[in-house]
Amino acid sequence: MLKNISPIISPELLKILMEMGHGDEIVIGDGNFPSASIAQRLVRLDGHGVPEILDAILALMPLDTYVEAPVALMDNGDAGNRPEIWAKYEQIVKDREGDKNFALEERFAFYDRAKKAYAVIATGETAIYANIILKKGVVIN
Repeated sequence: MLKNISPIISPELLKILMEMGHGDEIVIGDGNFPSASIAQRLVRLDGHGVPEILDAILALMPLDTYVEAPVALMDNGDAGNRPEIWAKYEQIVKDREGDKNFALEERFAFYDRAKKAYAVIATGETAIYANIILKKGVVIN
């Protein structure tokens, strides 16, 4: 066991986060996301929701500061009806990384981008349109 690492972060996920380089992306998919058919590397965290996984990852991994939007969400196509979970994501990112821009990706464009991601995390999240992509930044000491 290690200190200061969330128990949500499995050994497999910790290894993947360590392997990722600057600019690599990781997807955290909700329970409806086709994780197994899209992932190059699949991590199963079925008993957890996306917000808690997002927070645990951002405690270890910085977001990319060299891009306009280091976070992407799957667009629900209804600007007047944002999924409530997005506000949670924005707060977690702000608390961990400061103000960052979020991109909205059309559903099928999101799937295409996810296919190129370094890894996909399958979760038990029940909220819809709760999928998120994170672009890894540079660790500076």
